[in-house]
Amino acid sequence: MPFRTGVLGKKLGMTSIFTATGDRAPVTAVHAGPCVVLDKMTPDKHGYAAVKLGFGQKALRRTKKPELGLFTKAKTEPQRFVREVRLEAADLDKFPEVGQPVPLATVFKAMSYIDVEGTSKGKGFQGVMKRHHMPGFRATHGTHEFFRHGGSIGCRLTPGRVHKGKRMGGHMGDVKKTVQNLVLLEIDETQNLLLIQGSVPGARNGYVVIRNAKKKAGMKVKLKGQGEAEVKSKNPMKASKAGAGAAGGKGGGAKPAAGAKK
Repeated sequence: MPFRTGVLGKKLGMTSIFTATGDRAPVTAVHAGPCVVLDKMTPDKHGYAAVKLGFGQKALRRTKKPELGLFTKAKTEPQRFVREVRLEAADLDKFPEVGQPVPLATVFKAMSYIDVEGTSKGKGFQGVMKRHHMPGFRATHGTHEFFRHGGSIGCRLTPGRVHKGKRMGGHMGDVKKTVQNLVLLEIDETQNLLLIQGSVPGARNGYVVIRNAKKKAGMKVKLKGQGEAEVKSKNPMKASKAGAGAAGGKGGGAKPAAGAKK
């Protein structure tokens, strides 16, 4: 599977827009720019192809000296969110030179599929019912103070220990998640906004990495609700019933005469 181009961004929140068909669609607004090119990795020099991007300015007093050297070399302001985006060697020319911002139109196209990577919302310490969707214990017939517990975790004399990876209570959320096949409905280049339909991981003001889709690259986007009228009109059963009804008198025709009784 080839590597895909992408940019960095920050999740702003949700809103709604009207599509070309007049339908109202809920979308998530992601501020995806300007992303600055900090460095380019080439196969000849580094052994792989990638572009290092930075997003969001950071105060100079909060920048460490090793990081400051990277920004000074690129002749840019210190960036808060820095990531490498692996891509094919042929796609390196799509990105501008070091120190220049990345135009969104060169990376994405409206009405296409994308993948978004972000950090999920942190839920703190949670029990087994919320963390692993366990059903819990019954609340009748003498059950006392044992409703949301995880139950026994032992495994007899052999092996005499608790298996690793046992589903138990613990820290929930705050992990890296990737949601695939989201729909990029619109691109606002003037404000560097991406309007995405689907579940974008993370909380508000969380940083995300947006890439072109891995599984549905180049596929035509089909929104929910499109094409339903055509499918209903082509139903052979309904078409035959409509024709029979018109011939049988529902459309004004005469009913066939009943046979004479013997």
